[in-house]
Amino acid sequence: MNGPDIEQNLSWHSVDAEVAFLAMASGMDGLSSTAASERLNRFGENRLKPPPKQSPFKRFLMQFHNVLIYVLLGAGIITSMLGHWVDSGVIFGVVIINAIIGFIQEGKAEKALDAIRNMLSQQAMVKRDGHFMNLPAEQLVPGDVVSLQSGDKVPADLRLFKLRELRIEEAMLTGESMPAEKMTGKVAENASIGDRKNLAFSGTLVTYGQGLGIVVATGDGTEIGRISGLLQTVQTLTTPLLRQMDQFGRWLSIGIGVLAMLTFAFGVLFQSYTASEMFLAAVGLAVAGIPEGLPAIMTITLAIGVQRMARNNAIIRRLPAVETLGSVTVICSDKTGTLTRNEMTVKSVITATGLIEVGGSGYDPHGTFIRSGEETSLDQHPQLRELALASLLCNDASLKEKNGLWQIHGDPTEGALITLALKAGLDQALMQRQFPRIDAIPFESEHRFMATLHHDHAGHGFIYLKGAPESVLEMCHMERRFGEDVPLNRRFWEDEMYRMAVRGERLLAIAFRAVPTEQQMLNFDDVQSGLTLLGIVGIIDPPRNEAIASVQACQKAGIRVKMITGDHGVTAAAIGEQMGIGLGRSVINGVEMREYNDSELQKVAGDHDIFARVSPEQKLQLVTALQANGEVVSMTGDGVNDAPALKRADVGVAMGINGTEVAKEASEMVLTDDNFASIAKAVEEGRTVYDNLKKSILFILPTNGGEAFIIVAAIIMGRALPITAAQILWVNMITAVTLALTLAFEPPESDVMRRPPRKPMEPILSGFLIWRILFVSLVIVTGTFGLFVWERIHGADLAVARSIAVNTLVMFEIFYLFNARYLLAPSLTREGIGGNRYVFYAIALLLLFQIAFTYAAPMQMMFGTADIGPDAWLRIVAVASSVLFLVELEKWLLRRFMQ
Repeated sequence: MNGPDIEQNLSWHSVDAEVAFLAMASGMDGLSSTAASERLNRFGENRLKPPPKQSPFKRFLMQFHNVLIYVLLGAGIITSMLGHWVDSGVIFGVVIINAIIGFIQEGKAEKALDAIRNMLSQQAMVKRDGHFMNLPAEQLVPGDVVSLQSGDKVPADLRLFKLRELRIEEAMLTGESMPAEKMTGKVAENASIGDRKNLAFSGTLVTYGQGLGIVVATGDGTEIGRISGLLQTVQTLTTPLLRQMDQFGRWLSIGIGVLAMLTFAFGVLFQSYTASEMFLAAVGLAVAGIPEGLPAIMTITLAIGVQRMARNNAIIRRLPAVETLGSVTVICSDKTGTLTRNEMTVKSVITATGLIEVGGSGYDPHGTFIRSGEETSLDQHPQLRELALASLLCNDASLKEKNGLWQIHGDPTEGALITLALKAGLDQALMQRQFPRIDAIPFESEHRFMATLHHDHAGHGFIYLKGAPESVLEMCHMERRFGEDVPLNRRFWEDEMYRMAVRGERLLAIAFRAVPTEQQMLNFDDVQSGLTLLGIVGIIDPPRNEAIASVQACQKAGIRVKMITGDHGVTAAAIGEQMGIGLGRSVINGVEMREYNDSELQKVAGDHDIFARVSPEQKLQLVTALQANGEVVSMTGDGVNDAPALKRADVGVAMGINGTEVAKEASEMVLTDDNFASIAKAVEEGRTVYDNLKKSILFILPTNGGEAFIIVAAIIMGRALPITAAQILWVNMITAVTLALTLAFEPPESDVMRRPPRKPMEPILSGFLIWRILFVSLVIVTGTFGLFVWERIHGADLAVARSIAVNTLVMFEIFYLFNARYLLAPSLTREGIGGNRYVFYAIALLLLFQIAFTYAAPMQMMFGTADIGPDAWLRIVAVASSVLFLVELEKWLLRRFMQ
């Protein structure tokens, strides 16, 4: 049974409701139970289909997909084949620990789609067989007629055909801070989501009024379903650090392989070593060159960064994102709830005597009134007190305090008016008792005003009215000035309204009229004319003060901040001006963006900083365009509409308090305080983490280089190897988990937020770092190999000479650790020596390990070490300390040269 033909591809907002009924083969009485059952079989349940998921086992295996890990696994296999079970056990242990940490950290990466699926409402009021019934939302089908009431979550995408003052909170889809006023007439086909006033979208919340609509899309066909599908197609980019480490691992692997083969060939051809001897030497060279501890150090350094950021209200969901924050060049931020408070606030009031600014923000009813830059008393402005009273009484919202936070119940705009009245010293409950409401004309989009009739207890009657200024001005012929009615100066009000609108404020006019006490009903004729204008209020969702400072801090750090919002361009420009974003540049809107090709969009994305009335796809396109320009992009947001762009960005940042679960699960970082200011702190931490990783690499690689070249030098000179493969592994692992680990705790350097972001394609090993590694490796080779040869010449046993060589290598690392704390700054200072207490803990622990390694019988049996005397220790310390002074001399020369 195929059922009637149903057209599902119409632009529902651009057709009349009658056309929607015809296309859906439905009517005002809804569907019959039989038709609904047939359509349920045909279209499926009103839920989002889950995507195929990667199995936990496959996710675990993917943790090993790294070139450096492959090299480590190869070394582990080779050492196990040679019977060096201790060596292979250590290598495999490091690899598995890294995989477990990564698996746990990234286990929730794909929950974004689950979170979207949970956003569909649970119940819906549906008209079946001519009468309304309550049904699970999953049973809705195209063509159903659905009733909406205040407080309902919209169960599917609806084409509205009948409503009464219906307003729906759509910020999760549009980014617009004000609830959308709905209508039934058709709108332009190219209208953006926020302008499709005749549609109600699945998952949004009804804040006021009632409405009826016909279901035009369910499940994956809804706007939320479309975003869900978009989210599945978004490619999650790898981080700059992982790209750099992958490149580094490939070059290191090639270098080690080439060096091992050349050494093997040289030993066999020119030094008369046997092939088996040189094979073991080549394995030792490979083990020496591989920084076994580096993956562990990298993971631990990132994890420490995660802990630090958690203390600063930023929760990291994927480890590499910590470092990526340090390389961010552009932050794309949603406006509503991210840069702003998402709490409507009356910021200015125009009365017949001029502008009065209102202090405070949000729904906290504390604030002052300011006239010409100075605080003023309401006693000097009686018309302002009258306006506040009218705002309080012509109002259906309420304001309550809970746990120190003020919360609005009802429409946010009405909440802003109540807050204004409370700032004026009025008590809502008391005023409602003194001036009880007798009748009302509710707000509807057709007439764009709300009016209420009140009586006091002294025999007076009043009509209070609020609405769109252009409508209210037509009803008024008088204005209130110092307690008296005078003729309306329309030119004055129009000029003031223009100035308020330019500041991005939403305008609302307040008027009143006295009526006889006996009047008990309120009709439209009562308010068509004869009203007195009390004033006009300017309402805005104000920026967070701390976010303004944070934007400035990011800009000083060389990071551009861009605002991408679904709100109106004028509002976005006004907020941008207050925050220092996009100054001197025009606002680009979503309609304009549709006309750009990819290259044009890349240019516009780079040149402009404010983008308004954009759709979820366009947010994604902007992030992609910026990345195509070579930028490392962080995207912040809290709504469903932000999720695809959050997932695509190099670092997605979601709001933890007001953010949807969809946004959180699509992001790498969640702010627990919803404060943009936390991002600046996170960027500083990310830069510090990268610095510390670079210091760790700069510390670990000279040891590996020194070990490798010690073996090469021994083969070239035809001598016994100064260090065995097992001893090399011991040095690499024990110094990595003690000395190298301390660098993860290094505090931020003083200029960390005054540097420009590092270039995204900059290799992790710059020319300077390569020079430093080679220089220190040469010092280590000369000292360690030289002392080994000196000991052998003076009759030392091979085991004793090797024990001295191993301890010399370790002591070199201890002294070099102080050099590595700063790349160029001097380390022989009070801060350089004692600024990181973990250094001394690590040195003490390492010395205990080395004593056991040298003198404990089981360790001597395992690693082939032997007892050495106190005089040998003196020679070891004397030789190894040279690196501290030589590197400090090199730093001094470089500082002088670079100046």
